[in-house]
Amino acid sequence: MDQRTKLWHDLKRNGSEQAREQLISEYAYLAKYAVDRLNLNPSGALSYEDLIGHAIVGLIDAIEKYDLDRNVKFETYALTRIRGEVIDVIRQLDWTPRSVRRQETQLREAYAHLEMRLERSPNDAEVAEYLGVSVAELEKMLMDVGQSALRSLDEVIATGGDVCVAGGDNDENDPASQAERSDQKRHLARAIEELSERERTVVALYYFENLTQKEIAAVLEVTESRVCQIHTKAILRLSAKLSRTSLSYALAA
Repeated sequence: MDQRTKLWHDLKRNGSEQAREQLISEYAYLAKYAVDRLNLNPSGALSYEDLIGHAIVGLIDAIEKYDLDRNVKFETYALTRIRGEVIDVIRQLDWTPRSVRRQETQLREAYAHLEMRLERSPNDAEVAEYLGVSVAELEKMLMDVGQSALRSLDEVIATGGDVCVAGGDNDENDPASQAERSDQKRHLARAIEELSERERTVVALYYFENLTQKEIAAVLEVTESRVCQIHTKAILRLSAKLSRTSLSYALAA
């Protein structure tokens, strides 16, 4: 039994406070990693240190609630919990500027409407025309939303564009939950296949290889801001595709 496994057993089986403190120390790096991956620009209301502090709260919550018997790596479970804690705090403070929230709403409506009407992903020119802006202005909107808004693949659920890719508290032993999760994964995989090659690459590197946007920029030999745009566009496309899939099932029911 390695040291970490022993700590987990001491905490969960014996309630050891010392083991709890050691596990917090062992996994503290996940707090910084989660905040850095969110790629946020802290405002006056929250400093980077504040974000790390809230991330640590999420880590402690993850350690308390982690079930050793579940077939989920702690790191995967913890990152979902940590990210959720940080996002909750930011949303409570209404951290994202109203102008950016408005842009995000406009972009989501544009991609969803065009996806439904065209029965395919719209290109940049079509989205720009729908919004009444130039392609350059569209790229600026994607950048603003990508840097400030908190939409991500982790939040996208099938009924409105969100599918949880990791963690979650659904009862994994419940057949209905398992079937629903299986459907979600299948729809998500199909939607990802329909993205452009570059969008698929960014999604794969960010969500499945756990690279930061800075690291992805180095791999693709583009700027970090360009990766931010591609990521935002991919999430908007996936949200629209999953919404269209959900509506199709509802109409067929």
